[in-house]
Amino acid sequence: MTAFAELHRAGEPLLLPCAWDHASALLLAGQGFAAVGTTSLGVAAASGLPDGAAATREETLRLALALGSEPFLLSVDVEGGFSDDPDEVAEFARQVAAVGAVGINLEDGLGPVDRHAAKIAAVRSAAPGLFVNARTDTYWLGDGEGTAQRLDAYREAGAHGVFVPGVSDPRTIAALVRDLDVPLNVLYTPAGPALPHLADLGVRRVSLGSLLYRRALGAALEAVAGIRSGRAPDGGVPSYDDVRKLGG
Repeated sequence: MTAFAELHRAGEPLLLPCAWDHASALLLAGQGFAAVGTTSLGVAAASGLPDGAAATREETLRLALALGSEPFLLSVDVEGGFSDDPDEVAEFARQVAAVGAVGINLEDGLGPVDRHAAKIAAVRSAAPGLFVNARTDTYWLGDGEGTAQRLDAYREAGAHGVFVPGVSDPRTIAALVRDLDVPLNVLYTPAGPALPHLADLGVRRVSLGSLLYRRALGAALEAVAGIRSGRAPDGGVPSYDDVRKLGG
């Protein structure tokens, strides 16, 4: 079992903060997080590109290259692998692993189950040491129908863990955990169960997704609105020198 896989513990789930650039990743790691993920929305929006449209292949690889040698474990959100061809997805995963990433998050977008399973199997073959977190969008884009069947197919294809963003009902989460022999990953939402509750339900990984990126944008808007109205900004602000040091 890899060091990253070992962080997916029952009773003490991996809380995975997600960065969108080099500075945000280093700041998060500086808070003591052993592992940091990336957010495809943050990477896409920061580049002026659409999320979930296979438009950020080069930007994602460039960020993985920048972060892969840093002293924390890196998991990369690769959307659907930026291709429908399992061999092309596997080659991208191999490149991500080669620059130091230890895991990827691979989403199905509610596409064909067999195609996503083929991507997972191809990635496992091309990058055996890479932790494959197989995401299904049954709750993110739909009403939850077919979740169990998709998770079973992805697990059988070799996924190390499965991700069901959008699910927040405690009974549904507990039922998913009972039926799985691999770690369940859920997306944290302020309106859903808190981290201790998710731990009690058996969740072994809790991702923050794009939440931190969106909060950062919200904080910027609040700050500029306050300044415009004559108020000093609230909250902590890293100094110029502290941020400058993040660039080496």
